[in-house]
Amino acid sequence: MVNLGTPDSPKTGDVRRYLNEFLTDGRVIDFPWVPRQLLVRGIISPFRAGSSAKTYKEIWSDTTGSPLLHYSLELTQKVQEALDATPNSASQGGNEFEVFLAMRYQNPSIPSVLEKMKAKQFDKIIVFPLFPHYASATTGSVHQRVMELVSKWWEIPNMTFINSYYDHPKMIKTYAEAGKAYGLENYEHFLFSFHGLPKRQLRKASKDNGCNYCLSKPDCCESIHEKNKFCYSSQSHATAFAIADYLGIPREKYTICFQSRLGKDPWQEPYTSDVLEDLGKKGIKKVLCFCPAFVADCLETVFEVAEEYQEEYEEHGGEKIQLVESLNAQPLWVECVKEMLMEAC
Repeated sequence: MVNLGTPDSPKTGDVRRYLNEFLTDGRVIDFPWVPRQLLVRGIISPFRAGSSAKTYKEIWSDTTGSPLLHYSLELTQKVQEALDATPNSASQGGNEFEVFLAMRYQNPSIPSVLEKMKAKQFDKIIVFPLFPHYASATTGSVHQRVMELVSKWWEIPNMTFINSYYDHPKMIKTYAEAGKAYGLENYEHFLFSFHGLPKRQLRKASKDNGCNYCLSKPDCCESIHEKNKFCYSSQSHATAFAIADYLGIPREKYTICFQSRLGKDPWQEPYTSDVLEDLGKKGIKKVLCFCPAFVADCLETVFEVAEEYQEEYEEHGGEKIQLVESLNAQPLWVECVKEMLMEAC
């Protein structure tokens, strides 16, 4: 299982190393190599590392460290326990499955984890990115990195790569029930806030598959079909529609939006911050916010939404934006992951 990654500590040097590795990935910032290196190492990282380190300190635990790493490790352990409890074939006996956690950036690194797996001589390796929605910058990057490394092995086992699972019923139910626990009747509006992507990357993916469908019309993400089945935005919309349908939230009561943009290029809209400003000015006081792009609570949920957006919302006349916690290691999510892994076998 592979999640995005986290600095080794909230110290500025560790945050800088994380940003350098993360942002120089050509699938994250899709510029040519030299301009990308100059931009990240010469401008972004030196100017952002210090401020990002302060932000990480806000969410860092003295006992468990980074929330993203903590919840990812907890999920790994519980999925392992769930698989261990699965009856094995009589002919094989013993434990059939072993679960490893890697981070795309920093530690535990994909190269170090693959080396451990290589030594085990497994019959099959399943690569499970912890991103429900396919994007070149997340799932695509994980798959590419794994393939680059495994391609150098002389003995390559059977490999299965899981692409996306944006509409898995048990995942939808886990998100929905977590939101339901806050009492839907207590909120006037609902947000489904996803991590954003530059529009150029959405168009690039659509152009690469030959259909040039992405962003060709205002409602192109409203349904999933052959032309946009791998589109991050379309998959995100499908997740939001499924959660809202499960909870019986009418369309006029919720907004699908995107957060965490970087740079001046246009990103997928509407932006979460703009939506909150509009809601506050309209007199909407209480909002319940789902963040279904994140399966583990992290900087983008516990700080960006729960703290930064809360402050912004109050400035615009709102009272409360309540974050719905991520899937983390909730029992139904563990069952969902186990089910997908078993299907991949």
